[in-house]
Amino acid sequence: IDSEEIEVMVYMTFLQATTGSGGWPMTMFLTPDRKPFFGGTYFPADNKDGLTGLKTLLPKITDAWTNNREKLLGSADQIAKAVLTATTSPATQPTAINPASTDLAFQQLQAEFDKTNGGFGSAPKFPQPVGLNFLLHHFAQTGEPAARDMVLATLKAMANGGMHDQLGGGFHRYSTDSRWFLPHFEKMLYDQAQLANCYLDAYQITHDKFFADTAQNILDYVLRSLTGPDGQFYSAEDADSPISAEAPDHRAEGRFYVWTAAEIETLLGPDAPVFNEAYGVKPNGNVTVDPRKEFTGRNVLFAAHATDENSQLLKICRQKLFEARNLKPAPRLDDKTIVAWNGLMISAFARAGVIVDKPQYATAAVNAATFIQSHLYDSNSHKLTRRYRDGQAKVDGFLSDYAFFIKGLLDLYESTLDIKWLQLSIALQDQQNKLFLDPAGGYFDSAGGDASVLLRMKDDHDNAEPAGNSIAALNLFRIAQMTDNESLRKQGRQTLDFFAKRINRYPMALPQMLIAYEFSTSKVKQVVLAGKPASPELRAMLLAVHSRFVPDKIILSADGGAGQDFLATPMNFLKGITMIDNKPTAYVCEGYSCQAPTTDIATMLRNLDAAKPTRPTTRP
Repeated sequence: IDSEEIEVMVYMTFLQATTGSGGWPMTMFLTPDRKPFFGGTYFPADNKDGLTGLKTLLPKITDAWTNNREKLLGSADQIAKAVLTATTSPATQPTAINPASTDLAFQQLQAEFDKTNGGFGSAPKFPQPVGLNFLLHHFAQTGEPAARDMVLATLKAMANGGMHDQLGGGFHRYSTDSRWFLPHFEKMLYDQAQLANCYLDAYQITHDKFFADTAQNILDYVLRSLTGPDGQFYSAEDADSPISAEAPDHRAEGRFYVWTAAEIETLLGPDAPVFNEAYGVKPNGNVTVDPRKEFTGRNVLFAAHATDENSQLLKICRQKLFEARNLKPAPRLDDKTIVAWNGLMISAFARAGVIVDKPQYATAAVNAATFIQSHLYDSNSHKLTRRYRDGQAKVDGFLSDYAFFIKGLLDLYESTLDIKWLQLSIALQDQQNKLFLDPAGGYFDSAGGDASVLLRMKDDHDNAEPAGNSIAALNLFRIAQMTDNESLRKQGRQTLDFFAKRINRYPMALPQMLIAYEFSTSKVKQVVLAGKPASPELRAMLLAVHSRFVPDKIILSADGGAGQDFLATPMNFLKGITMIDNKPTAYVCEGYSCQAPTTDIATMLRNLDAAKPTRPTTRP
């Protein structure tokens, strides 16, 4: 993964501009200076099903290039200029996001919600964490129960389905069917990070152990299978694996994860019928739609009838199968360390450390952040390098690397109260502005000066990963709140304004950016905790704050030392914040004006809950 992924985005934009649509696989014909002059999606080898085949197309391309080259080059230049104007010009941008866009996004998701199976749309079905994030934040803003309930139903359905690895934890990439049963078996780090955060949010809202357990299930998988020796997080595990140790080159989709009924009976003996009932195992396999015949006679495990009274027995059964599975040839590990994805994962581990009170998760977040700081960050230039593998750091960082890592650092600060992570996030934000900021608004995805990048683009869609600008916008508002920096607030508003036309026309294109918008228009709470961060009493206060789902807040530490001095420089109100009676003390503030300080956790939570906004949802 390098500058080619930015280039692919550029070519997809060309394809959409010239044909009116885009899709995968994408075929693009380029000039020697890498400007596209013709493209399409799928071209088969031979003409079939009404599609022009490559054997017909290639001679025509050759003839045009040989006999009409100047015309093709001129056309490529014209298209490049038109796309550049369309993707960078602020002239057509409105001045602000329409406040009704958040309600419209909710209504669009509600219309697409699968009431039977959870999730949105039909097969293939993706988890869409950006949409889930938006709905939970919308619930916090409006109290709209349907926004919450759609997310909870989806998260439960996914966790019970075959898309969730019932033995080893973590989630596969997507479900090929509408009921989350048969997945594409690839596991991506960015999915684990975003879904772990979704389950943590659900736990904060409901205090239902199911959601906490699922989040921990994801995180334990990442620690076991996607964590390097120095704390860095790896990128992915493949979908395919060898069918046997004797045939390592003969691979099949999901072979590592699926089982025959005979294999389960051999391993579990008399307990097999109970397990099979709970996890949907059939004697002849439970995959009914199998066009490539990869799952014949095999079973995908899913929570079909799991019951509490059998939970201990089922736990023992799962452990036996898990240990047996580990003896199989494993899927290939993609052991690249990518800063952007590590940033998302750091966020999940940091938050989990205080939401489910597992210090080992916070340690994992600190270790990964330290690895990036040591191996992929230049403390002199404050620049990030994007990826690391085999002792080599390569490729200048993109916007997503800066934005996602900054997000992880902000969450790490609010979870540990260690000022160095906030200071690093501020330094990186300054560098991000230097490299990517467009004076017209928003950030380019790549830095200037890279001759291989035809156009500097701004991704305008939250997809499997959120758009860099969506995370960057929220980072700006969070740091602005933490340091009372009006310049960063202005940059945040300019970023929102640049994408306002896109959001007002189709809000669900950028649901993650709508979260930044709602944060920017809310009365953000400042929770200041006075005392030594390492003290058990202050940690108890920190855990209590994180027990509530209050997304429009920041947490600051008044440690009586260097951290408080750093924060008090731009925010004078912090200079007078101290412990009461030498006990850790909480100050719940709004607009930097604080309620009466308290040493009592219950009183602190009442103050925090009392400040929650309630905005009714606008109905169509």
